[in-house]
Amino acid sequence: MRLPQPKMGIATQSTLDDWVNQIATLTTPDSIQWLNGTDKDLDQLNEQLVQRGTYIRLNPELRPDSFLARTDPRDVARVESKTFICSTHQQDAGPTNNWAEPSIMRNRLSNLFEGSMRGRTMYVVPFSMGPLGSPLTRLGVEITDSPYVAASMFIMTRVSHEVVDMIAAGADWVPAVHSVGAPLAPGQQDSSWPCNPEEVTVTHFPETNEIWSYGSGYGGNSLLGKKAMALRIASAQGRRQGWLAEHMLLVRVTTPEGKALHIAGAFPSACGKTNFALLQPTLPGWKVETLGDDIVWMAPGKDGRLWAMNPENGMFGVAPGTSAKTNAIAIRSMNRGVVFTNVALTDDGDVWWEDLTKEPPAHLIDWQGNSWTPESGTPAAHPNSRFCFPMANLESLSPEWDTPTGVPLDAILFGGRRATNVPLVVQSRDWNHGVFMGATVSSEQTAAAEGEVGKLRRDPFAMLPFCGYNMADYFAHWIRLGELAGTANLPKIFQVNWFRKDANGKFLWPGFAENARVVEWIARRLEGKIEGEATPIGTIPAAGELNVQGLDLTDVQLEELLSVPEDTWRQELDSMGEFLDSFGMRLPVKLKEELAETAALFG
Repeated sequence: MRLPQPKMGIATQSTLDDWVNQIATLTTPDSIQWLNGTDKDLDQLNEQLVQRGTYIRLNPELRPDSFLARTDPRDVARVESKTFICSTHQQDAGPTNNWAEPSIMRNRLSNLFEGSMRGRTMYVVPFSMGPLGSPLTRLGVEITDSPYVAASMFIMTRVSHEVVDMIAAGADWVPAVHSVGAPLAPGQQDSSWPCNPEEVTVTHFPETNEIWSYGSGYGGNSLLGKKAMALRIASAQGRRQGWLAEHMLLVRVTTPEGKALHIAGAFPSACGKTNFALLQPTLPGWKVETLGDDIVWMAPGKDGRLWAMNPENGMFGVAPGTSAKTNAIAIRSMNRGVVFTNVALTDDGDVWWEDLTKEPPAHLIDWQGNSWTPESGTPAAHPNSRFCFPMANLESLSPEWDTPTGVPLDAILFGGRRATNVPLVVQSRDWNHGVFMGATVSSEQTAAAEGEVGKLRRDPFAMLPFCGYNMADYFAHWIRLGELAGTANLPKIFQVNWFRKDANGKFLWPGFAENARVVEWIARRLEGKIEGEATPIGTIPAAGELNVQGLDLTDVQLEELLSVPEDTWRQELDSMGEFLDSFGMRLPVKLKEELAETAALFG
């Protein structure tokens, strides 16, 4: 059977209806349910999930309207090795993506999806990424046979029948199809977490904006409005249409004088992204409000500035390590309407994970449903266990977070986890040098990502798993937007590193809430109130500019935090050059020029 595709051209209600009917013909569900985004829809999904054993309802006195889900142990994370960009030409996917020839992949998907929803309900989920009516917003429709996915989409996106009305009126939309890949025979007992881990396939067709996901129920593979649409497909759309879709946080910073600044930040895994998005400053008079924690769309405005928006409606964060000490705002925001996945269950019907409290409870039910004590010798919660709750829960949420115009961007930060070499904070020389910074940002690997722990991994713009086309063309797109907008109005670019260590392997910077001191220095640079000190890699804080009053930080430690050692930086530049060379002839010449200029500044 041929894989269904929506008819290209002007969208209509009949186009959408025809596509839904074609998917139903291919997948043969027992029933079809269109979801309208109402509370009644969500309540029915939640109750169904409780009845089938996918959800455990948590103690309503402790966490009202909240649930715990346990996945199949083989379906616990995003699967980058089974995620594909199916551009017509392989070179358009580039060296950092898995590519598959589109016609071959369509045949494979057709075989996988044929009859895949037998015995199940097919849910049609019309959703908006961004507030309805915003010029930055994009629409999508996800078809899924997973009520867990449908319910989670209510949290992470804006599910609404208005989306159907807008499509009927001609709005563009992204078609997204998902199946857990576990059809049921008549009378067959269903699993509480159906999936097909051997056949997981997450596929994107950037030229036609299609998404097909098979075999996994885990959110990163199945909530197709998130990484699949809002980054991989949206990045390709942005290149064609002149905007950017980025793996970034977004905050509003207010100075003691009442001036509001907006900062976006790209941080690879385990580099403090969520903590920064929910930053609560220790400095008197400073205020940070959350606009978004994971994805930012930005587009040039008529004033030449970049205007930014968080397209998501919820937070989907890693639980282990999140505590009242590391992120009190996140903990307090998990007060109602939360879906927890693969965390432990307490005896009084609440949740627990590693580092949530200083001492673990005496008894738990672990993430696989087994009795657990501190002597068990295994984690109570999966290392990639998650929480998912609406943005509206956040007590640090900015009133501007869903304004249709977005907010004007003042600064962009690139961060990585580096024990050496990279200073606490450095400002780029200009826009193109900032693009060079973003293109070469790197982290030492942690257990949170695939690969050898401690090995240096370049993760351009923190977009390595999420750019939907050739990353060399992505670098060029950033440079081109700078040329079109004019550098005077563009946000200033900085690189930060909270993870510099001394010779004994001890972190030099306290991090967490004290990162507000770096924000203060950045804000004063934006206001032109401090000069900084020029180095070959950019501008760092000059003596006395960084507020370290009250910190247990010696002058020697501060000097080390901000040092730019010439010998190791020459090695760093060689490594950067090798990485950039991996993109071949499509790499923008300007990035090679920035590399050469930086090397020349070292003398």
